[in-house]
Amino acid sequence: MISTSSYPLRVEATLDPRLTRWMWLVKWIFAIPHYICLFFLQIAFLLMSLVAFFSILITGRYPRPLFDFNVGVIRWNTRVHYYCSIVLGTDEYPPFTLKDVPTYPVRVDVAYPERLSRWLVLVKWLLVIPQLLVIGVLATSSWSTYQYIDDYNPFSGLIGLLSLIAVVILAFTGRYPRGLFDFLMGLFRWILRVLAYASLMTDRYPPFRLDSGGPDPSPA
Repeated sequence: MISTSSYPLRVEATLDPRLTRWMWLVKWIFAIPHYICLFFLQIAFLLMSLVAFFSILITGRYPRPLFDFNVGVIRWNTRVHYYCSIVLGTDEYPPFTLKDVPTYPVRVDVAYPERLSRWLVLVKWLLVIPQLLVIGVLATSSWSTYQYIDDYNPFSGLIGLLSLIAVVILAFTGRYPRGLFDFLMGLFRWILRVLAYASLMTDRYPPFRLDSGGPDPSPA
């Protein structure tokens, strides 16, 4: 299990040192079975989030089975996007599972909150607007933070453009530029934190900072 002593959502990623120069051109085809599965999982994610909303409002708790399921959907999405649309940092095919896979190059975990604020659940959508505006400037359209769990378009916005530049450099030099990888992971991590907050998984507001690099930063 990934340590959760810093922000409740943590992302750990390792850049594959054996990336194939041209495989990124066809990864989206290989990922089609995943997108079919995720289409239904994403519908379930939204339904579980709606149930969780009322549960938190009434009891102050996010039901653990629903929480684990939604974290699993975020994990699955993250692995697929890391493989074929955002970062493209590995050639290893994503596993078909909601569970954490310690050997896969990107991992996501969210600390389960024992209690959540009943009133805060009513205004998180409003409080998250400044975060969406920042993401709109730094990464992509603000709506894509929500689309991430629904339908993210490869190579859209700045994060997509930078991913494209990285793999084009890879194609011609055989090397994925480390600086771009670190920056992209910072943007990716920021989007995921905002998604976790907007999805009611934590009351801790996402920090306004770019935590770049593959390893999630250690707590101060």
